[in-house]
Amino acid sequence: MDIHLPLALPPWTTQGKKIESMVRKAIYTFQMLEGSQKISIALSGGKDSLTLLFLLKALSGHGFPELEIHAINVDGEFSCGAGIQTSYLKKVCEKLDVPLHVLTSTQKRETLSCYSCSRERRKLLFDKAKELNAPTIAFGHHRDDSIQTLLMNLLHKGEFAANQPKIEMQHYGVTIIRPMIYVSEKEIERFADYYGFRRITCQCPVGQNSMRKKTDQLLALLEENFPNARTNLSQAGLNYGSDKALNP
Repeated sequence: MDIHLPLALPPWTTQGKKIESMVRKAIYTFQMLEGSQKISIALSGGKDSLTLLFLLKALSGHGFPELEIHAINVDGEFSCGAGIQTSYLKKVCEKLDVPLHVLTSTQKRETLSCYSCSRERRKLLFDKAKELNAPTIAFGHHRDDSIQTLLMNLLHKGEFAANQPKIEMQHYGVTIIRPMIYVSEKEIERFADYYGFRRITCQCPVGQNSMRKKTDQLLALLEENFPNARTNLSQAGLNYGSDKALNP
């Protein structure tokens, strides 16, 4: 392994085996790869999306059909994500034999907002995935992302809805899957620390004070009195959450 290019490859450590088991469970439970042997990964270069890339590459052909994986990265002056240089991502993808497609966001500081940035990034991702004929798109959203979404929807809209593990976006012609829906952020952090790719956090000036950040701080306060808050909220979101997103 190139010491300047951290890669996470099996055989796994105990932590890696645990994450793989949860990813396999999510893929099987929600039939995420049904009819999809060619998939795209939204690759920001942060710990979450890189963990997803390493896991899906390792799972390909092992209990699942051989997958043709395409990585899609959205670059730009200001774009939500880890701020990783595309040259680094190209080297990682070359080592894994995964084609990397780099797109450019038009976001500028004076008009930057989470909403506009997210919409543009998703349109770029969706359009490229369809162009590649790989319309099943894997996102690196984990358990804690889903919990934050649940609380934000509940407190802002009065709607009990977390991230859906699999969504067929009929209007856009793509399917979103979230194979790490059972995996906690701390588990991903430990995995990334061990393999040496947890190096950079989100560089977005807006994201540092986003509502998602504030919601995570609220969760930390809840845990002081309810230690199982995250586990219970995650399970409740999967069991009872709104399926409104399934009919976009």
